[in-house]
Amino acid sequence: MWYDETVVYQIYPLGLCGALGGKGQYSISHILDFSTHLKKLGIVTLLLNPLFSSDYHGYDTKDYLKVDERLGSNEELQKVCASLHRDGFRILFDGVFNHVGRGFWAFQDVLQKREQSKYLHWFYINLDGDNGYGDHLWYEGWEGHFELVKLNLQNPEVVEYLLSCVDKWIEDYDIDGLRLDVAYCLDREFLKRLRQHTTEKKTDFFLLGETLHGDYNQWMNDEMCHSVTNYECYKGLYSALNSMNLFEIVHSLLRQFGPEQWTLYKGKHLLSFCDNHDVTRVASILQRKEHLPLIYGLVFGMPGIPCIYYGSEWGLEGRKEEGDAVLRPTIQSPEWNALTDQIAAMVKARKETKALAYGDFQNLLLTNRQCVFARNFEGERILIAVNADDQEFMAHFDAGGGQAIDLLTGEQHDFSGGSMLAPMSVHFWKLC
Repeated sequence: MWYDETVVYQIYPLGLCGALGGKGQYSISHILDFSTHLKKLGIVTLLLNPLFSSDYHGYDTKDYLKVDERLGSNEELQKVCASLHRDGFRILFDGVFNHVGRGFWAFQDVLQKREQSKYLHWFYINLDGDNGYGDHLWYEGWEGHFELVKLNLQNPEVVEYLLSCVDKWIEDYDIDGLRLDVAYCLDREFLKRLRQHTTEKKTDFFLLGETLHGDYNQWMNDEMCHSVTNYECYKGLYSALNSMNLFEIVHSLLRQFGPEQWTLYKGKHLLSFCDNHDVTRVASILQRKEHLPLIYGLVFGMPGIPCIYYGSEWGLEGRKEEGDAVLRPTIQSPEWNALTDQIAAMVKARKETKALAYGDFQNLLLTNRQCVFARNFEGERILIAVNADDQEFMAHFDAGGGQAIDLLTGEQHDFSGGSMLAPMSVHFWKLC
């Protein structure tokens, strides 16, 4: 499917458009100001974080069918989506279905009418209790956050309502898939129903689940999500480079995708990333800036669907401890530098080779500071080589052939006599 071969570019619109502090500095059409940049980068799939009316950050929905007033109107979003589709982009919306904000219309009806509200059972409510807001009723919030009111996804009325909203998004914006916020919290029967329903609407509709820990097969299977976020390797990527211990990430990749029969996700396509809207930017978490091209080399070389978070392709910084707004900044116009050039070359390599999308994972060489692994698919063989050290390294391994071309530089390479890896380097060698 198209989503197994794509590269995702994630945008947090409320941040990009300067809407978190009040009325947006830009309207939702500001996304189109990035289209030339994205086409130059080689991107064809956009993930747009929450767009619809909310109390503050988008994950506290007030109305699933009305574009957030700080971003503009439904009509503006329609024009944006139509323009992006004409330019060849696919579009994913953020589906926030586990919880809503306190301003959500059905919850407000419960606060006003209490036991007389026909929406009482849309939530987990105890009218004999109370909460920190003094509502004289208790309700379940998401993981103790009571500004986020948990929906009762076992209530058929709630399920039908949410599916009708997805139908409207498909009808009005022609979306190609959904990121499912906190998919690990969603009722699994709801996930199955959503998968069946959206497949009937669009046979190639993509469901991407946000998951953190545990066996991802619980949510990524033939009945639920097509893909999920690979947080296990997210941590391993930066930790391996910061500790100069590439064993950490390669052993995770072997556990997930290795040749053994017991590996967890062989043949599946998890979302690979080194940062997003919830975590410290990769340029801030890596101890050495020279490792930035290397970590992206691992993201694009490992099995999975690579994802880039807006601004990180030119090294934008931001630390989680400084607040979410720092991670979700307003950007007037995109930038381009040497890092962007390198990532663009990786995007191009990914688009032009099936092995990077569908290939197996074979470890060829591993030290604390160097690794070489192969991706093989239907006779195509690509070797990813990383040297995280500030010294050159002579690598000896069985390449499976004598000649190759580096997809990132276009340079020819001869494996006879070993391969010299320059300091702080990454190579994508395609065997000739």
